[in-house]
Amino acid sequence: MSENAGAAGHETDVHFLRAVTDMAEHTEVMTGDAIYTEKGMKLVDKGTRVDSRLYDRLVMHKLRDPIDANLITGNLVDVASLVTLARQQCEQVELLHRMVSSVGDLERLLAPIKGLLLPQAIAFKLTVMREQREDLYHHSLQMALVSIFLALKNGWTERECVPLATAALLHDVGMLYMDPVWTDPDHRLSGEERKHLVAHSVTAMLVVRSTELYSRAVEIAVLEHHERMDGSGYPRGIKGNAISPMGQVLLLAEVVSAFFEKFTDMPGQRLSLMLRMNHKCYPADLVHLILPLLYDEISPGQPLEPLQAEFSHSIAALEAALRKWTELKSDFPEQWQQMPDAQAAVLVEASLAQLQKQLAEAGSHPSQQMDVLSYLKDDALGMSELALLNREALWQLQAIMNDCLRRRPVPDHGGSMFDLAAVDWCEACAQLMPHAGAARMHAAKQSLN
Repeated sequence: MSENAGAAGHETDVHFLRAVTDMAEHTEVMTGDAIYTEKGMKLVDKGTRVDSRLYDRLVMHKLRDPIDANLITGNLVDVASLVTLARQQCEQVELLHRMVSSVGDLERLLAPIKGLLLPQAIAFKLTVMREQREDLYHHSLQMALVSIFLALKNGWTERECVPLATAALLHDVGMLYMDPVWTDPDHRLSGEERKHLVAHSVTAMLVVRSTELYSRAVEIAVLEHHERMDGSGYPRGIKGNAISPMGQVLLLAEVVSAFFEKFTDMPGQRLSLMLRMNHKCYPADLVHLILPLLYDEISPGQPLEPLQAEFSHSIAALEAALRKWTELKSDFPEQWQQMPDAQAAVLVEASLAQLQKQLAEAGSHPSQQMDVLSYLKDDALGMSELALLNREALWQLQAIMNDCLRRRPVPDHGGSMFDLAAVDWCEACAQLMPHAGAARMHAAKQSLN
């Protein structure tokens, strides 16, 4: 097992092991102690230089100790290097720059980072993340800064923010135990890969627990960073105050960081719109703290043609998705929603009903938009707002598909008519998404779901 607490099973350890041995190709990694199998057979001597050639030997055995317990490397991630990078991020990332202005002092935002405790095992994992998944490393630190901002503005002391910053920094360490293929926007996740993606927060929590250093509150916050206030998150699907205070900060900080990292085109307005359309998913008191930092980035002089083309496609895609589900469920028997094997179809039905309600409340239901378009056709700002509403609707459509496939993977050997209809609907919706847009939504949903 790769973690003393069983953070990841042997089959997922291979991905962390590959990341370590790949890192060793360009960063010196040595065995500080001999590496043994769980049965006591020595595999590698102390003082051996690690390289990718060791991967095949190590992967064939279950090890007695976590692999990183036996390895040493120079230039480990430490608090000083994190503070240096955090300073750079606060200077270069506009959102963080605004947060510094809002709290009034850069040092106040950095103080909890300076208080972090990084035992060797955690420092080594963060070093692997920095060397092999730099995007994830930068995301984790940026999320820590966003979390600190939200907590400070909500009345937490700098000292109370230290465990919060720890949880934020380590929230995605479980990703090191996943197959990196999931990061390819063109790769379609299998049912098994979806389970691994969902499990990354559990893996991260167990990694944190294995250190026997951090509090239970830190462990729980790491576990909860993909929960949602309405119970629609994972891994436990808890809601409201059942989510810990640190978990509530993290789940909002995650989505805030994701929007500003994934989108260069109007991230602030996209985020503001998403938070408004999904107000039940996020803690209202914390959302209230972030909204003043988001601003209207739409340029009044931007050309209308691309907006009109996007508008036409998104309306057609939404209408087609809703129509397809209506056609599929027309074959269902009466009172189908009470049937025990109809859970997948019930999920799609309820999710689409909720999406249509949200769109209608925002004046953006497909049945409403053609009339709206008639008086916005020369209004770039209005067209941009409509385009953003439709982008969010398509992202939510993608989220419904992901949720359906995560809970009800494609049947290998048939399935009920309801399962097959749900899968057929997901397949049809996937064809409605343009390639570039699907890639963006794939990236977004990995952080948001």
